[in-house]
Amino acid sequence: MNKPIKLIECPRDAMQGIKTFIPTEKKVQYIQSLLRVGFDTIDFGSFVSPKAIPQMVDTSEVLSCLDLSQTSSKLLAIVANVRGAQDAASHEAIDYLGFPFSISENFQMRNTHKTIAQSVETLHQIIDITDKAQKELVVYISMGFGNPYGDPWNVDIVGEWTQMLSEMGVRILSLSDTIGSSNPDNISYLFSNLIPEYPHVEFGAHLHTTPTTWFEKIDAAYKAGCQRFDGAIQGFGGCPMAKDQLTGNMPTEKMLSYFTQKKAHDLNAMSFESAYNEATKIFSIYH
Repeated sequence: MNKPIKLIECPRDAMQGIKTFIPTEKKVQYIQSLLRVGFDTIDFGSFVSPKAIPQMVDTSEVLSCLDLSQTSSKLLAIVANVRGAQDAASHEAIDYLGFPFSISENFQMRNTHKTIAQSVETLHQIIDITDKAQKELVVYISMGFGNPYGDPWNVDIVGEWTQMLSEMGVRILSLSDTIGSSNPDNISYLFSNLIPEYPHVEFGAHLHTTPTTWFEKIDAAYKAGCQRFDGAIQGFGGCPMAKDQLTGNMPTEKMLSYFTQKKAHDLNAMSFESAYNEATKIFSIYH
């Protein structure tokens, strides 16, 4: 087998935009099924304002109900400010805090109600919180492959932000295709240039996609050296702060078909089938 890639399953991303509240016990049941599959990490919830993302108001309760005794998967929670980081860091079971950092001024304001400059200051404080709590931080460079708001974007701008974040001490950077706007050439260029330039940084791909464009995105990122990929079963979800209703998450089952051919993952196929069925049950009711 080739070196196994890291697959991060994102039920939080799949559920967060659904307006009908998914009962806590249903979330627990679904996430518990994912914990049996062998994913490197489960992006399971978020500590953000319930006014912004009401679906995630029960993240602490979900966490308290999970049985983590039989899983190798780590848990990641998204935070958007210092208070959320403090809340997440107080939970021993959480391994990673994820912070969305947009290089689009417009999108950062939409997503966190802060300017980029304010978000840099917030990030400094979150780094301090994660260091003291012995947690790891994942920073998502959202709008990493372009944006629809007219803000300046090019690969050099992405490179400059990568350098700054690296100098701040960030060790895991996930380039995020927030609205599915990336093309394979940009994906390939960014990963093939950034990965060798910053060997101490683990780069990930959080790619949103339409149903017909998943393959070329995964293929470009993997061939350019990316070893960390986010997905959501059946492509459910996407960013509720973005504006393309047709753009969903990267479907995990599509990634598995790709990486099975590459012999680059070691997930449990039977457990994945069970989790897939759980996803179908939940998202057929709550959507």
